Amino acid sequence: MAMKRVQIIMAAGAMIAATACTGSHMISVTNPSETDREEVMAEIDADAVVSMADGEPFRLIDKSGEEIPYQLTYDGKLIFPVSVKSGETKGFIIEKGEPAPVDSLVYGRFVPERKDDMAWENDRGAYRAYGPALQQSGERAFGYDIWTKCVPHKVLDRRYYDDKVNKISFHVDHGEGMDVYAVGPTLGGGTAALLDSVGEIVYPYCYEGYEVLENGPLRFSVKLTYGPIKVDGDSAVVETRVISLDRGSWLNRTTVSYSGLSADKRVAPGIVVHRQNPEGYHLDVENGFMSYADLTENAEAGNGTIFVGIVSPDSESFEYKPLDEPRGDAVGHILASKGYADGEDFAYWWGSGWSKGGMPDSESWNSHLMRFAQGLATPLQVVVE
Repeated sequence: MAMKRVQIIMAAGAMIAATACTGSHMISVTNPSETDREEVMAEIDADAVVSMADGEPFRLIDKSGEEIPYQLTYDGKLIFPVSVKSGETKGFIIEKGEPAPVDSLVYGRFVPERKDDMAWENDRGAYRAYGPALQQSGERAFGYDIWTKCVPHKVLDRRYYDDKVNKISFHVDHGEGMDVYAVGPTLGGGTAALLDSVGEIVYPYCYEGYEVLENGPLRFSVKLTYGPIKVDGDSAVVETRVISLDRGSWLNRTTVSYSGLSADKRVAPGIVVHRQNPEGYHLDVENGFMSYADLTENAEAGNGTIFVGIVSPDSESFEYKPLDEPRGDAVGHILASKGYADGEDFAYWWGSGWSKGGMPDSESWNSHLMRFAQGLATPLQVVVE
């Protein structure tokens, strides 16, 4: 371990010296963990970088001279993709000049032509949250929906268009994935909810308002507002969610907050468990994640398996909670709960993989979730030199 620290210091020192000779500035990224980090987003305060470029347009260049794509986010960060081995430090030069255009692999939008869906995707998968028009129809669908993908390019707009105009159903795989995940009156694929005083789920309904905060090229973010809902004696509880999905990531980051609570509650992100695989869940309390292998609505049709997961390092309890009675195919939820006080921010990560889209089995999925959780515990060290 001591030798590894010496190597990191020597590598960083050599890069700083080289940068000083050119008169440029540099961002150094160090991976202090024992796990290699492949194609993850490095993140740093944007002001520090923009000031180095004197407020002018700039490019990021790696040691080989290749330009690295980046994004300035709505919340004042600069993000860019990196692959850093355990104990390794990499340097990136900040160079004045117009950055090259970047093809975006993240995308999302409000979909009024389909009952006000909020839909978003990256090169790994696609998701949607249900909106006001669906709630007004009386249909009860509370949680996040998952659309499978096996191609890196964007598919949402074409699926919606083909379904509505050409009558080509997005519930059938036409070679790029489909919608075969059942949500209904459940938490679906990773929605968080408050628990009432007796531990019952207070289901959120459809979102009431939205704001797309950013739309690529590396990160999509949207803010959704829900409510008011009734929780015990509080009848005007309002929920706010900020959901972000990065290029190359299997998981969304979501921060939820609630206002209008007069007493502390518990908040719990959850995943629905279906009758097709009632024991297909995995709870890892030690590493702060849980997963479920969903066999889809019509398991006999060869739809493959959708692997759903939640990483929640702040959660205190991981459990399976059965429903009082089945709701369609749903028989229960796995929940990752923690204590919650009015106005707090609670962050967790949720997402999916597909056996026909790059995630072969539950073992691979759980291994990915564990590595992701370990990465959260030992984040990259990103510094402007």
